[in-house]
Amino acid sequence: MALYEHIFLARQDVSQQQVEELTAALTEILATGGGKVTKNEYWGLKGLSYRIRKNRKAHYTLLNIDAAPQAVAEMERQMRINEDILRFMTVRVDELEEGPSAMMQKRDRDDRDGERGGRPGGDRGGFGGERRPRRF
Repeated sequence: MALYEHIFLARQDVSQQQVEELTAALTEILATGGGKVTKNEYWGLKGLSYRIRKNRKAHYTLLNIDAAPQAVAEMERQMRINEDILRFMTVRVDELEEGPSAMMQKRDRDDRDGERGGRPGGDRGGFGGERRPRRF
């Protein structure tokens, strides 16, 4: 059996419950082909960089899959037919990632700003030069 990471985007019109039902249906397709889903993460409704079929947002879901290539091909065939799925991508990997994915890990904004050292020039704005008096 091969290992895969699979991400799909569902339309913004569908509810989270419908996305979970869709994920369960895909898991069932893989199970009938002798595979299994080792991790299932719902990333939520996120904005898209550009419109896809008139949608500005999409429900993102990640699946880690341990299945035969034929089972994955059947799952992808079913996804192409389904109108609720906007895009999907399956990547074969050597090993599956343990624990939560990078999207699920929470980072504190304050910690990230502290690592970068804040803005250059303090909070004066501009390019860090001296302030000039205003002319009226």
